[in-house]
Formats: sequence, structure tokens, C-alpha cells
Amino acid sequence: MAEGSRSSQRYVIDAQKLWIGGLMAGLVAAGVAIVGLLIVRGVFDIKVFTTNDGQVVNASLWWYAVVSFVAALFATGLLHLLLISAPSPWRFFGWIVGLGVAIAVIIPFTTDAELSAKVGTAAINLAIGIAVYSIVSGVGRAAASARTF
Repeated sequence: MAEGSRSSQRYVIDAQKLWIGGLMAGLVAAGVAIVGLLIVRGVFDIKVFTTNDGQVVNASLWWYAVVSFVAALFATGLLHLLLISAPSPWRFFGWIVGLGVAIAVIIPFTTDAELSAKVGTAAINLAIGIAVYSIVSGVGRAAASARTF
């Protein structure tokens, strides 16, 4: 759905479809986190970490899954807000989520962890970000229709 340049274009949103899709995106994101941790830790024997009060600590499987689920819900809320208020919601959504994913991928490289742990953590964060963006934007396009008023 191409965004129009007319200021009178608004989106009619099927909020139920959008938020159910957002919940499903959260489940997929949590699944990606779990599978990513199983691959990086189990197959490659690489530590995946997070920071806690400035200290690098081993990430909990459930912590990663819950944070991924919440990130998908946050992305859904952001898209909903942009669809009802922003002049170019898809462009802003892409940029905001893209910057968030970039931050999540870069942060591991700012720590003093081993390089393999940095790469493994960044790869999982990238996979989660791609899943959240692609699913939420797809659900958003299915739940929103452009109307000219």
C-alpha cells in the first residue's frame, strides 16, 4: 500500500486484527529468541549475554523470550500510534524499528565480552528484530486501509 502525499489521507484500522497479529508476532519473536539461544549456546557453545548494572551476565532463556515478546508488542503499539497520527506511518515505522534493531545489534560490541559472544548475541538480536519488523509491518498493512477524507 503506497503512502499518498495528500494530507487528507487517513488509515482505517482494524485494531483487533492488528493487536492479535501483534500478539502472534510476540510469540514468534519469543520463539526466535529461544531457537537462537539454543543454536548459539547449544550448537556453537557460545555464551549469549546481557548487561545488568553495567556487568556482563549470561542471558536467561526466559528473560530473552519475554523481552522479545514485549518488543513485538511495543512495535505493534508504535505502528498503531503512527497509523492514527503520523503523515507517513510506514516510513517512520521502518526507520524507528530499523534504528532500534541497529542499537540492539551494536550494543554487544560495546562490552568487554569475548568476540564470539558479541557476534552470537548480535546475531540473535538481529534475527528477533527482522522477525518483529516483518511480521508487525505485514499485519499492519493487512489491518489498515487508506481512506481519503
